[in-house]
Amino acid sequence: MDFLIKLVVCLIAGAGAGLGTGFAGMSAAAVIGPMLITFLDMPAYTAVGIALASDVLASAVSAYTYKKNKNINIRDGLVMMLCVLIFTVVGSFVAKLVPNTTMGSFSVFMTMILGVKFIVKPVMTTKEAMDAVSPRKRIVQSVLTGIMIGFICGFIGAGGGMMMLLILTSVLGYELKCAVGTSVFIMTFTALTGAVSHFAIGGLPDLTCLVLCVIFTLVFARIAALIANRASTKTLNRATGVILVTLGVVILGVEWIG
Repeated sequence: MDFLIKLVVCLIAGAGAGLGTGFAGMSAAAVIGPMLITFLDMPAYTAVGIALASDVLASAVSAYTYKKNKNINIRDGLVMMLCVLIFTVVGSFVAKLVPNTTMGSFSVFMTMILGVKFIVKPVMTTKEAMDAVSPRKRIVQSVLTGIMIGFICGFIGAGGGMMMLLILTSVLGYELKCAVGTSVFIMTFTALTGAVSHFAIGGLPDLTCLVLCVIFTLVFARIAALIANRASTKTLNRATGVILVTLGVVILGVEWIG
Protein backbone atom coordinates (compact mmCIF):
# COMPACT_ATOMS: atom_id res chain seq x y z
CA MET A 1 0.00 0.00 0.00
CA ASP A 2 2.86 2.38 0.80
CA PHE A 3 4.37 1.74 -2.63
CA LEU A 4 1.04 2.37 -4.34
CA ILE A 5 0.66 5.72 -2.56
CA LYS A 6 4.22 6.67 -3.52
CA LEU A 7 3.54 5.62 -7.12
CA VAL A 8 0.39 7.74 -7.43
CA VAL A 9 1.91 10.81 -5.74
CA CYS A 10 5.10 10.60 -7.81
CA LEU A 11 3.14 10.06 -11.03
CA ILE A 12 0.99 13.15 -10.49
CA ALA A 13 3.96 15.21 -9.32
CA GLY A 14 6.15 14.02 -12.19
CA ALA A 15 3.47 14.66 -14.78
CA GLY A 16 2.90 18.23 -13.59
CA ALA A 17 6.62 18.90 -13.27
CA GLY A 18 7.41 17.40 -16.67
CA LEU A 19 4.73 19.40 -18.48
CA GLY A 20 5.89 22.57 -16.76
CA THR A 21 9.51 21.87 -17.69
CA GLY A 22 8.87 20.95 -21.32
CA PHE A 23 6.45 23.77 -22.06
CA ALA A 24 7.81 26.60 -19.91
CA GLY A 25 11.25 25.69 -18.57
CA MET A 26 9.71 25.51 -15.11
CA SER A 27 11.69 23.99 -12.24
CA ALA A 28 10.33 20.56 -11.32
CA ALA A 29 10.79 21.44 -7.65
CA ALA A 30 7.89 23.88 -7.81
CA VAL A 31 5.52 20.91 -8.22
CA ILE A 32 7.35 17.89 -6.82
CA GLY A 33 8.48 19.54 -3.59
CA PRO A 34 5.03 20.48 -2.24
CA MET A 35 3.55 17.13 -3.35
CA LEU A 36 6.15 15.03 -1.54
CA ILE A 37 6.07 17.22 1.55
CA THR A 38 2.26 17.20 1.82
CA PHE A 39 1.26 13.67 0.80
CA LEU A 40 4.33 11.64 1.80
CA ASP A 41 5.25 13.71 4.86
CA MET A 42 8.79 14.10 3.56
CA PRO A 43 11.20 16.67 5.04
CA ALA A 44 11.32 19.76 2.83
CA TYR A 45 15.07 19.61 2.31
CA THR A 46 14.89 15.99 1.12
CA ALA A 47 11.89 16.69 -1.12
CA VAL A 48 13.68 19.58 -2.79
CA GLY A 49 16.71 17.35 -3.39
CA ILE A 50 14.54 14.75 -5.15
CA ALA A 51 12.84 17.48 -7.16
CA LEU A 52 16.14 18.95 -8.30
CA ALA A 53 17.40 15.47 -9.25
CA SER A 54 14.22 14.94 -11.28
CA ASP A 55 14.89 18.24 -12.99
CA VAL A 56 18.26 17.13 -14.36
CA LEU A 57 17.19 14.57 -16.98
CA ALA A 58 13.89 16.30 -17.69
CA SER A 59 15.64 19.59 -18.45
CA ALA A 60 18.38 17.83 -20.41
CA VAL A 61 15.99 15.98 -22.71
CA SER A 62 13.93 19.15 -23.15
CA ALA A 63 17.08 21.14 -23.98
CA TYR A 64 18.07 18.50 -26.54
CA THR A 65 14.66 18.77 -28.20
CA TYR A 66 14.82 22.58 -28.33
CA LYS A 67 18.42 22.40 -29.63
CA LYS A 68 17.36 20.10 -32.48
CA ASN A 69 14.81 22.72 -33.45
CA LYS A 70 17.42 25.53 -33.17
CA ASN A 71 15.61 27.14 -30.23
CA ILE A 72 18.53 27.57 -27.78
CA ASN A 73 20.92 30.48 -27.42
CA ILE A 74 23.79 28.64 -25.77
CA ARG A 75 26.42 31.37 -26.14
CA ASP A 76 24.45 34.03 -24.27
CA GLY A 77 23.17 31.49 -21.76
CA LEU A 78 26.63 30.39 -20.60
CA VAL A 79 27.37 33.60 -18.68
CA MET A 80 24.09 33.41 -16.78
CA MET A 81 24.61 29.69 -16.19
CA LEU A 82 28.00 30.22 -14.54
CA CYS A 83 26.57 32.76 -12.09
CA VAL A 84 23.53 30.59 -11.44
CA LEU A 85 25.69 27.52 -10.74
CA ILE A 86 27.88 29.30 -8.20
CA PHE A 87 25.00 30.83 -6.29
CA THR A 88 22.91 27.66 -6.41
CA VAL A 89 25.53 26.07 -4.15
CA VAL A 90 25.47 29.12 -1.86
CA GLY A 91 21.68 28.99 -1.67
CA SER A 92 21.72 25.26 -0.94
CA PHE A 93 24.01 25.72 2.07
CA VAL A 94 21.87 28.57 3.42
CA ALA A 95 18.70 26.50 2.93
CA LYS A 96 19.98 23.86 5.34
CA LEU A 97 19.96 26.47 8.12
CA VAL A 98 16.29 27.48 7.81
CA PRO A 99 13.09 25.68 8.95
CA ASN A 100 10.95 23.60 6.55
CA THR A 101 8.14 26.12 6.42
CA THR A 102 10.39 28.71 4.79
CA MET A 103 11.00 26.54 1.75
CA GLY A 104 8.84 25.47 -1.19
CA SER A 105 6.18 28.17 -1.67
CA PHE A 106 8.04 31.18 -3.09
CA SER A 107 7.49 30.43 -6.77
CA VAL A 108 3.76 29.66 -6.67
CA PHE A 109 2.52 33.21 -7.13
CA MET A 110 5.23 33.92 -9.68
CA THR A 111 4.10 30.88 -11.65
CA MET A 112 0.48 32.03 -11.72
CA ILE A 113 1.30 35.65 -12.55
CA LEU A 114 3.62 34.59 -15.37
CA GLY A 115 0.93 32.22 -16.68
CA VAL A 116 -1.63 35.03 -16.80
CA LYS A 117 0.92 37.23 -18.55
CA PHE A 118 1.43 34.69 -21.34
CA ILE A 119 -2.33 34.43 -21.88
CA VAL A 120 -3.12 38.15 -21.72
CA LYS A 121 0.08 39.52 -23.25
CA PRO A 122 1.83 36.84 -25.35
CA VAL A 123 5.57 37.05 -26.04
CA MET A 124 5.72 37.63 -29.80
CA THR A 125 9.39 38.69 -30.05
CA THR A 126 11.19 37.38 -33.15
CA LYS A 127 14.71 35.97 -33.35
CA GLU A 128 15.66 38.93 -35.52
CA ALA A 129 14.67 41.31 -32.73
CA MET A 130 16.75 39.26 -30.28
CA ASP A 131 19.87 39.72 -32.38
CA ALA A 132 19.44 43.51 -32.31
CA VAL A 133 20.12 43.70 -28.56
CA SER A 134 23.64 44.79 -27.53
CA PRO A 135 25.81 41.78 -26.51
CA ARG A 136 27.51 43.83 -23.77
CA LYS A 137 24.14 44.73 -22.27
CA ARG A 138 23.09 41.08 -22.28
CA ILE A 139 26.28 40.01 -20.48
CA VAL A 140 25.84 42.54 -17.65
CA GLN A 141 22.17 41.62 -17.25
CA SER A 142 23.00 37.91 -17.35
CA VAL A 143 25.54 38.23 -14.53
CA LEU A 144 23.22 40.20 -12.23
CA THR A 145 20.14 38.07 -12.86
CA GLY A 146 22.17 34.84 -12.73
CA ILE A 147 23.32 35.62 -9.19
CA MET A 148 19.76 36.22 -8.02
CA ILE A 149 18.27 33.21 -9.83
CA GLY A 150 21.00 30.83 -8.64
CA PHE A 151 20.58 31.72 -5.00
CA ILE A 152 16.80 31.27 -5.17
CA CYS A 153 17.14 27.94 -7.00
CA GLY A 154 19.54 26.55 -4.40
CA PHE A 155 17.67 28.02 -1.43
CA ILE A 156 14.15 26.79 -2.17
CA GLY A 157 14.71 24.58 -5.22
CA ALA A 158 12.03 26.50 -7.08
CA GLY A 159 11.56 29.68 -8.98
CA GLY A 160 14.78 29.43 -10.98
CA GLY A 161 13.14 28.29 -14.19
CA MET A 162 10.30 30.76 -13.88
CA MET A 163 12.60 33.66 -13.12
CA MET A 164 14.84 32.74 -16.03
CA LEU A 165 11.87 32.60 -18.38
CA LEU A 166 10.65 35.96 -17.13
CA ILE A 167 14.11 37.55 -17.43
CA LEU A 168 14.85 36.05 -20.84
CA THR A 169 11.54 37.16 -22.38
CA SER A 170 10.87 40.46 -20.60
CA VAL A 171 14.38 41.81 -19.89
CA LEU A 172 16.67 40.21 -22.46
CA GLY A 173 14.04 40.16 -25.22
CA TYR A 174 14.15 36.47 -26.16
CA GLU A 175 11.61 34.83 -28.46
CA LEU A 176 9.49 32.43 -26.35
CA LYS A 177 10.73 29.10 -27.73
CA CYS A 178 14.34 30.26 -27.53
CA ALA A 179 13.74 31.49 -23.97
CA VAL A 180 12.32 28.13 -22.87
CA GLY A 181 15.11 26.23 -24.65
CA THR A 182 17.82 28.37 -23.07
CA SER A 183 16.11 28.13 -19.68
CA VAL A 184 16.00 24.31 -19.66
CA PHE A 185 19.61 24.21 -20.89
CA ILE A 186 20.70 26.27 -17.88
CA MET A 187 18.38 24.42 -15.50
CA THR A 188 20.00 21.09 -16.43
CA PHE A 189 23.23 22.21 -14.80
CA THR A 190 21.75 24.23 -11.94
CA ALA A 191 19.48 21.33 -11.00
CA LEU A 192 22.45 18.92 -11.06
CA THR A 193 24.49 21.25 -8.86
CA GLY A 194 21.58 21.78 -6.48
CA ALA A 195 20.78 18.06 -6.26
CA VAL A 196 24.38 17.07 -5.56
CA SER A 197 24.63 19.81 -2.92
CA HIS A 198 21.41 18.71 -1.22
CA PHE A 199 22.39 15.02 -1.16
CA ALA A 200 25.93 15.79 0.01
CA ILE A 201 24.64 17.93 2.86
CA GLY A 202 21.43 16.10 3.79
CA GLY A 203 22.19 12.51 2.74
CA LEU A 204 20.53 10.24 0.18
CA PRO A 205 16.71 10.39 -0.06
CA ASP A 206 14.10 7.63 -0.44
CA LEU A 207 15.38 5.84 -3.56
CA THR A 208 11.91 4.65 -4.61
CA CYS A 209 10.54 8.19 -4.69
CA LEU A 210 13.70 9.44 -6.38
CA VAL A 211 13.53 6.90 -9.21
CA LEU A 212 9.78 7.30 -9.75
CA CYS A 213 9.94 11.10 -9.84
CA VAL A 214 12.91 11.10 -12.22
CA ILE A 215 11.22 8.70 -14.66
CA PHE A 216 7.78 10.37 -14.70
CA THR A 217 9.20 13.88 -14.97
CA LEU A 218 11.48 12.81 -17.82
CA VAL A 219 8.68 11.18 -19.82
CA PHE A 220 6.24 14.08 -19.55
CA ALA A 221 8.96 16.69 -20.18
CA ARG A 222 9.89 14.92 -23.42
CA ILE A 223 6.28 14.86 -24.58
CA ALA A 224 5.74 18.53 -23.71
CA ALA A 225 8.96 19.66 -25.44
CA LEU A 226 8.03 17.85 -28.65
CA ILE A 227 4.59 19.48 -28.70
CA ALA A 228 5.97 22.93 -27.83
CA ASN A 229 8.50 22.97 -30.66
CA ARG A 230 5.85 22.09 -33.22
CA ALA A 231 3.30 24.64 -32.00
CA SER A 232 2.96 28.20 -33.28
CA THR A 233 4.23 31.00 -31.05
CA LYS A 234 0.71 32.18 -30.27
CA THR A 235 -0.48 28.68 -29.40
CA LEU A 236 2.60 28.04 -27.27
CA ASN A 237 1.98 31.26 -25.32
CA ARG A 238 -1.56 30.22 -24.52
CA ALA A 239 -0.67 26.62 -23.70
CA THR A 240 2.20 27.74 -21.47
CA GLY A 241 -0.04 30.27 -19.72
CA VAL A 242 -2.81 27.74 -19.05
CA ILE A 243 -0.34 25.15 -17.73
CA LEU A 244 1.37 27.64 -15.42
CA VAL A 245 -1.89 28.97 -13.98
CA THR A 246 -3.23 25.43 -13.52
CA LEU A 247 -0.05 24.26 -11.80
CA GLY A 248 -0.09 27.36 -9.60
CA VAL A 249 -3.65 26.66 -8.48
CA VAL A 250 -2.85 22.98 -7.85
CA ILE A 251 0.28 23.81 -5.83
CA LEU A 252 -1.65 26.34 -3.73
CA GLY A 253 -4.28 23.67 -3.10
CA VAL A 254 -1.66 21.13 -2.10
CA GLU A 255 0.03 23.58 0.27
CA TRP A 256 -3.34 24.53 1.76
CA ILE A 257 -4.08 20.84 2.40
CA GLY A 258 -0.68 20.52 4.05
